[in-house]
Amino acid sequence: MNWFGGKKKKPAASTTSSGAKGGSADPQATIVKLREAISTQEKREAHIQRKMDALTTEAKAKMAKKDKKGAMYTLKRKKLHEQELDKIQNVKMTLETQVFNLESASQNANTFQAMKSGTSAMKKIRTDVGIEKVDDMMDDIREEMEMANEISDAIAQPVDPLLADEDDLLAELEELEAADVEEELTKEPKKHETIDLPAVPSAKLPELQKDEAEELRKLEAELAGL
Repeated sequence: MNWFGGKKKKPAASTTSSGAKGGSADPQATIVKLREAISTQEKREAHIQRKMDALTTEAKAKMAKKDKKGAMYTLKRKKLHEQELDKIQNVKMTLETQVFNLESASQNANTFQAMKSGTSAMKKIRTDVGIEKVDDMMDDIREEMEMANEISDAIAQPVDPLLADEDDLLAELEELEAADVEEELTKEPKKHETIDLPAVPSAKLPELQKDEAEELRKLEAELAGL
């Protein structure tokens, strides 16, 4: 309550709100805004250049009319536009420098994030695959290979139940051979066996027929004449 009858004035609102959000931190959005500002400056630059060209034409026309004072005034106006044009070019250079630096910084930030992700991935891999774990794994591999070789050797062994008694079998075979030799040496020789020959016929052989006897005589005579 105001004791002097006037209304109590409310405190002026702060120009900055504590809840207000700061500017956009997105580099790409900022680059877009900067390029839009450059485009605006280029349009303004083109507009001023057209005015300067028009003033140059106007000054020449006044000089042709011997209006030296008017031509001087026109050139002064042109100089003002030239100064403004220089300012615009400086602003453009500043904006383009900001774009260049921001693009470079954004690229560096992306590179940093990529390198950071790579480092984190390498740390995780190193944690998951430590030197002790690698040594244990190699020991397991060697143990499994030795076990596999033992199993392979066991499978390759013959399953003949008499293989272990092979020496005894060879000794028994030698005894049998020696017994056969001894039996051959002590065996009595066999008696000569008689061969039954057919009996000589006692009857008189039949005489040859007459024709056969005649042919036989002729053959004997031919043989004698040779």
